Amino acid sequence: MKATKLLSQLEHMGIHTIAGVPDSTLKQFCDCLQTYCGKLNHYVTANEGAAVGLAIGTYLASGKPACVYMQNSGIGNIVNPLVSLANRDVYGIPMLFIVGWRGEPGVKDEPQHIFQGKITCKLFETLSVPYKIIDKNTSDDEMTNILAEADTTLSHGDQFAIIVKKETFEKENPFHWTNGNTMLREEVLGNILRELPENIIVVSTTGKISRELYEQSDMIYGSHDRIFMTVGGMGHASMIALGIAITKPEQKVVCIDGDGAALMHMGAIPFIAAQSPQNFYHIVINNQAHESVGAMPTGCRGAQFSKIAEAVGYKTAISLTNMDEVKSVGNRIQKESGPIMWEIPVTLASRSDLGRPRESARENKDCFMQYLNENFSH
Repeated sequence: MKATKLLSQLEHMGIHTIAGVPDSTLKQFCDCLQTYCGKLNHYVTANEGAAVGLAIGTYLASGKPACVYMQNSGIGNIVNPLVSLANRDVYGIPMLFIVGWRGEPGVKDEPQHIFQGKITCKLFETLSVPYKIIDKNTSDDEMTNILAEADTTLSHGDQFAIIVKKETFEKENPFHWTNGNTMLREEVLGNILRELPENIIVVSTTGKISRELYEQSDMIYGSHDRIFMTVGGMGHASMIALGIAITKPEQKVVCIDGDGAALMHMGAIPFIAAQSPQNFYHIVINNQAHESVGAMPTGCRGAQFSKIAEAVGYKTAISLTNMDEVKSVGNRIQKESGPIMWEIPVTLASRSDLGRPRESARENKDCFMQYLNENFSH
C-alpha cells in the first residue's frame, strides 16, 4: 500500500489536519507526511493526547475531522481526552486514528510491546471506537471500503481507528534531514560512563539511548547492573529516577533522557525542580528527533531544555557543546549538588549493528534491584 495514496484519500474525506507521534511501524507513512505535496497540515505533537486536543480544536474551528497517528503504546495517552471530551456522550468530536500495531500476537517484538500488542484491539472496543486492521495484503478496494466506513462513522460525530500491521506501507520517498550537530550520541554516552564514579545509579530512557548504554556499560565495566533501562513508558524515566533519588537520598542518581521523551511529559521538569533533590542529575541528549522510530523531527525543534530547567528552578542547567565538557560531568557530579541539568546536542546517527538487551526486562529489573540492595542498603 502506498502511503501517499492514503494521504490523498484522507484529503478527499475532508481531513485537512493530521497530528501525532512517529512510530517505526508507520515509518513509510511518517516519511510521506514530510514529503507529501498535498494540502494536509501536519504536526508532530509532544504526545498523543496533545494530538487529540489539537484535533478537537481544529474540528471546533472548521467543522472538519482530523487524523491522529501513533504507535499503539500511545493509546494510553489518548484515553483521557478521548473519553472525557471527544466521546459522543460528551462533545461528540469525530476523528480518525491511524495506529501502528507493535507487539501483534504471533509476531516477534520487543518486551515493552508484548502486552500492549495483546490488548490493542480490546482497548478500542472498551473505548467504543470501531476499528479495522490493515496489512500489506489489503487491496485498494478493501481500503476504499474501510475509509467509506470510517467516513460514515465520523459523520455521526464518532471516532474510527485503522490499526496498521508491520510492513503494510511500501517504501516510497525516504525522508532525510540533518540537525547540524556533530557529537555522536554513543560516544557521548561512553564518555559519560567512563567518567562517572561506579557507585552512581543511572536511569535511562527508552530507545537507542538505553541500547547504547547497555552495550557501552558492558564493554567498559563488564556489566550493566547499575543502569535501569526504561524500555517503554516514554517520557517517564525522569520520574522513575526521581523516585529512586528521594527514596535513597544518600545515593546520587543520574537520569539520561532524550529530547522526545522529555517533551512527552514536560511537567516532570518543574516537578523535579520543586522537590529540589540534591542527589539528582538530569542529562538530556538532544538530537531534535524521534530517532528510534525513524528520525522524524520533533514538533519542538529548537527547544532549549537547559533554559527551561533553569527557568523552573534547577540549581544549574547548561548546554554542553563539546566532548571535553561532556567528560567533565562525572567530576561535577562528585563535587556539585543537584538538581542539575546538562543538555547535550548530538547528531542523528547510530550503528547499524546496534544490539538490544539479551536479558528480559524482568531479569534486568531484578539485577538492578539486587545491585541497589547490595551496595546501598543503608
